[in-house]
Amino acid sequence: MKKRIAIFASGSGSNAQKLMEHFKRSNEIEISLVLTNNAEAYVLQRADNFEIPSHIFDKHEFYKTDEVIDLLKNLDIDFIVLAGFLWLVPQNLIQAYPGRIVNIHPAILPKFGGKGMYGDHVHNAVIAAGEPEGGITIHYVDENYDEGEYIYQARYKIDKSDNLEMVKFKGQQLEHLHYPRIVETLVKKIKK
Repeated sequence: MKKRIAIFASGSGSNAQKLMEHFKRSNEIEISLVLTNNAEAYVLQRADNFEIPSHIFDKHEFYKTDEVIDLLKNLDIDFIVLAGFLWLVPQNLIQAYPGRIVNIHPAILPKFGGKGMYGDHVHNAVIAAGEPEGGITIHYVDENYDEGEYIYQARYKIDKSDNLEMVKFKGQQLEHLHYPRIVETLVKKIKK
């Protein structure tokens, strides 16, 4: 029986796309569901392209009920991957999936993490600080933004001439290269 992943995303979903591509031919793992808090998110189109079911939820459903957890349990979801998901994960979901929720952050944590630090906000902060390198951090999710235990970090060099688009591009290259591989390693360790 395949192990089942749910992806949570709030926007375009380029990392979600890479995960879908990576596991499309896997005999052991599948992306079973894409969830979003944004009805306009392009990740819904990506899920549709791969014939993966999706679910849109609102703040009330996510924070005040167990409906999202019930959905995940009913679909036998084994592991949760955040891919550009901007809301803080509630305690009840963390307790339902202890050590089974991961996120990717577009910087080397603990620098440039926390509430409001996502996407271009992170890249602009890294550039403004004059950092010689940027990077990514894959980490477990806890009840605080970007504070869960680190699983993997990778770095890239920032040249003085690099603008926002170049820094973003370098970071995304690392995200797309490493996230599916690391997720696969983690999911394979789960006992079904």
